[in-house]
Amino acid sequence: MERWRGQGQAAPDFRSCGDGRPVGCGHPPPVVPAAVRLSGTVPKRLSIFPLPGAILFPGLQLPLHVFEPRYRELVGSALAKDRQIAMIQPQRGGDGAPLYNVGCIGKIDDVEALEDGRYNIVLEGVSRFRLLRELDVTTAFRQVEGELITDVQDEVLSSVERGNFEFEARRFADLQGYSVDWDSVERLDDETLINGVAQIAPFDAASKQALLEAPGLAQRCELMVQLMQFYGFRDDGEEIVTLQ
Repeated sequence: MERWRGQGQAAPDFRSCGDGRPVGCGHPPPVVPAAVRLSGTVPKRLSIFPLPGAILFPGLQLPLHVFEPRYRELVGSALAKDRQIAMIQPQRGGDGAPLYNVGCIGKIDDVEALEDGRYNIVLEGVSRFRLLRELDVTTAFRQVEGELITDVQDEVLSSVERGNFEFEARRFADLQGYSVDWDSVERLDDETLINGVAQIAPFDAASKQALLEAPGLAQRCELMVQLMQFYGFRDDGEEIVTLQ
């Protein structure tokens, strides 16, 4: 399995933490409805990189170290065509595992081809998509048919929503011992802040998928606040800092 190599962003950097739920917390994580706004465009054939715990948002970047032969083939194929790779999470481990319904198309923005055939690449998010069906293919990598999701452009939060998010983010970062340049965070636009934190957060795969599927920025912001609260407290109210 490929390893997701997150890189520093102005939002809190969660790379050092693994996914998982806090010990002793008896409440299930909040869930939001799946994205429903579709563009109505003709379904698109997509070559996919099914990587657990890795989500990508339009406009953001995701660095990847690619070493498995099938995904090296995937990168080579993308470079020879449109440079696009679709990121989508599998619902469980193992080859051929069922996929979640929503992913994000990324375009290779930067690539380093290593002498032994491995790649270091940086994907830039282009558009979310909804999975329609998986295709029968002869390639080593999987391919699907997907439909693009239309996102609201330049969506903004209310001052209350933004304030609540920054408050919880500061508390969560303090609990985890993260060093954050909050002056830089405050200068970020709402979309970059919310999606950036959602993309690198140490939540489990299902929670990260819920963030990706949130219909809009306000819903994603609300869910992020709930998840930071969920991952920051025990059931008895005691604050915790360890994520399994």
